Amino acid sequence: MPHDTSAGEPNPLIEPWSGPHGGVPPFAAARVADLGPALEAGMADQLAAIDRTASDPSPPTFDNTIAALERSGRMLSRVEAIYGVYGGALSDDAVQEVEREMAPRLAACSDQITQNERLFARIAAVYEARTRSGLTPEQQRVVWLTYTHFVRHGARLDPTAKAELSSLNQALAALATTFSQNLLRDENEGVVFLDDDADLAGLSQAQRDAAAEAAEARGQKGRWAIPNTRSSVETFLTYAHRRDLREQVWRMFVDRGAGGGATDNYETVSRILQLRARRAQLLGHPTHAHWRLEDSMAKTPERALELMEAVWPRAVARVCEEVADMQALADAEGARIRIAPWDYRFYAEKVRRAKYDLDESEITPYLQLERLREGMFFTAEKLFGLSFTPADPREVPTYHPDVRAWVVRDATGAVAGLWYFDPFARTGKQSGAWMGSYRSQECFDGSVPAIVSNTCNFAKPPVGEPVLISWDDATTLFHEFGHALHGLCSRVNYPSVSGTNVARDYVEFPSQVLEHWLSTPEVLDRFAVHHETGRPIPGDLVVKIAHAATFNAGFKTVEFLASALIDMKLHLAGATPIDPATFERDTLHGLGMPEEIVMRHRTPQFGHIFSGDGYSAGYYSYLWADTLTADAWEAFAEAGGPWDKVLAGRLHDHVFSVGNTIDPTDGYRAFRGSDAGIGPLLRKRGFPA
Repeated sequence: MPHDTSAGEPNPLIEPWSGPHGGVPPFAAARVADLGPALEAGMADQLAAIDRTASDPSPPTFDNTIAALERSGRMLSRVEAIYGVYGGALSDDAVQEVEREMAPRLAACSDQITQNERLFARIAAVYEARTRSGLTPEQQRVVWLTYTHFVRHGARLDPTAKAELSSLNQALAALATTFSQNLLRDENEGVVFLDDDADLAGLSQAQRDAAAEAAEARGQKGRWAIPNTRSSVETFLTYAHRRDLREQVWRMFVDRGAGGGATDNYETVSRILQLRARRAQLLGHPTHAHWRLEDSMAKTPERALELMEAVWPRAVARVCEEVADMQALADAEGARIRIAPWDYRFYAEKVRRAKYDLDESEITPYLQLERLREGMFFTAEKLFGLSFTPADPREVPTYHPDVRAWVVRDATGAVAGLWYFDPFARTGKQSGAWMGSYRSQECFDGSVPAIVSNTCNFAKPPVGEPVLISWDDATTLFHEFGHALHGLCSRVNYPSVSGTNVARDYVEFPSQVLEHWLSTPEVLDRFAVHHETGRPIPGDLVVKIAHAATFNAGFKTVEFLASALIDMKLHLAGATPIDPATFERDTLHGLGMPEEIVMRHRTPQFGHIFSGDGYSAGYYSYLWADTLTADAWEAFAEAGGPWDKVLAGRLHDHVFSVGNTIDPTDGYRAFRGSDAGIGPLLRKRGFPA
């Protein structure tokens, strides 16, 4: 029988997904009004299943306890996949009202499961017998991870502490929702309108057209608009000649969440930090950072800090060199300025042209979004044997006209999953780029293929015009596709260890390593073709790109590391009350932060760490993973090139396909034959050893 909404109508979000490929998300039938009731039904369904498992009178076994737990949340997972799409890509007042109501309830539901004493007793019994009960290595890994997760989330606390923990988790969920919605509002409403063609000096015709399109979408036809999104802002800061307008756009972007009004996030951040510190104490850890890193590759905040602090002085020294080059050029031009943050990208581009005879505007005409997407498909096929075919929209509906879907098959022709692509910025969509997982691959109850997505925020051009993107945006495109491949290549039995469900400081390794294939001759020669002439990118331009690979590495590393260090130090402060603005300013001063750069994500807009636990005390993960990435890329160089079939096979078999069925350190060693050191990372960035 179909489940009903409160109005008595069937709720399509609750039913098992129908259609091809193991079923597809019912985007065409979804309504905002269905979200809340569907989440309630999903939670009730899971809690009922948990109660049946906890009350099972038979002795606990892997199948009747651990496998039953794996099965218990499928309805809720289906609903949360749709709910996540609305929150991230289709947000409006109605969606945000549902989020405010449901975020604490979802947190409470999770706590009801981890705090169920009878269930945990059964899990503990299976855990104690895991090595002598005939379990496969994957099953033993699932048991260990399940037991560890329950312990880390309070299963062994006394009733009073459990109640406090649940209260903390619900409050944190509500605060994370507030943070995200404030940030989204600033991004949606923030815009700099331009009225005169002279204001656009320095921008290409494609960039001007995108700005005109953005203004028209906001009811301002005849003007130009720079929306408050990273892709639009960074492009403007790189090319716009008007320094006063660069400063205006820069301030709009870096002050998101810090305006002092209704969307100001500072008090929310302060409260989140206090509640996280208290939760860590309850769970037996000195700080939130210690709790978060316990199940990471780094294991401790000290090891993560050791890596960051080894790279920081080298990066700052490089920034000093970069600024000196820019200042000298500005002085030679008679600009009579001192390089400021809103000048950095503009003058860096001038220095790149002077030092390497490389102009970003020379590259962009060859970087068409559609052709690069084809290049990603080519890379996936050549490395891992995957093929991509457009899905029939009648069989695989999407949630917005901009979104398309592809059916993915492996080397045998079997369906590996579906890939959805949502490329363009729009009102109601979170900024940035990310990979989403609508359904994890599994096969313990029959083969279920993965369903994944990539979401970006490129400026949408006028109808019929190509989407031209920067080299950095192209790199991000390959990065997020690497996450998608991690999900699509997964070949495990249990969904909890499938795909990207790995340690936070390991999950970025597959995505970062895939970035390197963008610059290979095989991809550039075939897919980097001029949008007007169709000619491939010239060989001398490719050589220039290679020679300039470490250009501006100081800037990129410092803006990232400043954010990662602030993240870690905020969460190492423990219960000490924190004024985030003062803490950010004083900590950066103590680190010797170059005044020409700001953090990539300032505290009141740092969604990675305050929109949920996600990357909290874990933003360092990108650097940790890049240590593996640099070492892995050197392995391909040693093997004779990026398309070496043997090494690509090892990358697939020991990294992309195994999920969390093995310890990531063991997986990397099986691929590489050894652990990674810091040397390849420093060489990759052009820093001294």
